[in-house]
Amino acid sequence: MNRRFFVGSTAALALSVFGGATFWYRSRQIEPAPLAAGEDRLVRTHSPVVGKADAPVTLVEFFDPSCEACRAFHPILGEILARHPEDLRLVLRYTPLHEGSDEAVRILEAARRQDRFDAVLDALFERQPEWAVHGAPDLEKAWAVAGAAGLDLERGRRDAALPEVEAVLKQDVADLEAVGIERTPTFFVDGREPAEFGPQPLYEAVVAAIRENEAAS
Repeated sequence: MNRRFFVGSTAALALSVFGGATFWYRSRQIEPAPLAAGEDRLVRTHSPVVGKADAPVTLVEFFDPSCEACRAFHPILGEILARHPEDLRLVLRYTPLHEGSDEAVRILEAARRQDRFDAVLDALFERQPEWAVHGAPDLEKAWAVAGAAGLDLERGRRDAALPEVEAVLKQDVADLEAVGIERTPTFFVDGREPAEFGPQPLYEAVVAAIRENEAAS
């Protein structure tokens, strides 16, 4: 296997936009909920999972739907998952650092209730420049993008306002503060943050974790 597959424009794009993706989060004074069995501050039972749910290696991404660097990494994560479908799962944690990102999270949670999460996430990232204008997000456009991706908008708007959705959002905000997340995307591979930021260091951390798991089993 060629481990150095992250080359060219995709990797360059991810690194170039990262400098603009760092934000300090202003505390909302939300206390993290007690941990349930099998939970930790990185992985909650409510967290969306992409890939094989019981895969032995866990990649956690703290992401913001409005973040350009998260958008750049989205296809990279898809490629990593495609290369290791049996060994790796991606756990997503909401990190609404930009104005309007909390509404985008609600759209994604509404999409989960219609089994349209992946399609809506792909669409929001693909068309992010149309709605995630920093300082002036067009959230009606975000809803329209979700609708074009197959979301039932009438039901989706009802679901987005559910207390359960608000609870997920608040819990993720509390956890990102408890963990100390200051920028998006931030990654953890089996609980450890890669030593360096970038597509190649992330992939190398994933490969190392998979090999560790294989050696231990």
